[in-house]
Amino acid sequence: MFDFLEGYDVLAAFWMTIKLTVFSAVGSLVWGTLLAAMRVSPVPLMRGVGTAYVNIVRNIPLTVIIVFTSLGLADIFGMTMGAADDFELQGFRLAVLGLVAYTAAFVCEAIRSGINTVPLGQAEAARAIGLGFVQTLWLVVLPQAFRAVIGPLANVLIALTKNTTVAAAIGVAEAAYLMKEMIENEAQTVAIGAVFAFGFVVLTLPTGLLLGWLGKRLAVKR
Repeated sequence: MFDFLEGYDVLAAFWMTIKLTVFSAVGSLVWGTLLAAMRVSPVPLMRGVGTAYVNIVRNIPLTVIIVFTSLGLADIFGMTMGAADDFELQGFRLAVLGLVAYTAAFVCEAIRSGINTVPLGQAEAARAIGLGFVQTLWLVVLPQAFRAVIGPLANVLIALTKNTTVAAAIGVAEAAYLMKEMIENEAQTVAIGAVFAFGFVVLTLPTGLLLGWLGKRLAVKR
């Protein structure tokens, strides 16, 4: 029944998808948190830069960003990401860079919505005892904000997992890249599509359920 899978390393393709998701998720969380801090900063310049970045990047298609990382950064500007002689590794790192740049804008907005749920009086109390903006944000505001936005961040993570398929546009051998190759070589188009659809359900459904449960358990009671 699954003879069409012979000769294709489906598990390796999904493992590449998982690696893209994990590295991009970590990078997006770090960069998105910094962007959120910029957007609520008391410094007008930082607020302006953060706002401009989020509004611009969110309105650019992910495919354009991923292709730019390859054709723009790599081919034109010579950015090899430390893998000049390994094109496969270079493509992977460039794909992660593009996914981080794009996804961080959505992470930023999710975290900023969580920051807005923290009562203003807590930040004022922190400043009253001598804490600066960064200390207040790090010690008082962000811990509560993250607990409030586990659900939205789970949705961003699920979207990121599915968005990794765009990395096929620059030759990263993840699941969508292999699926395209199999459809071109095999006749069982529906069966191939069903296999890969099931694979993505296995990746995303448990993640959504787990983080949804975690969000309810850790929600801040107000």
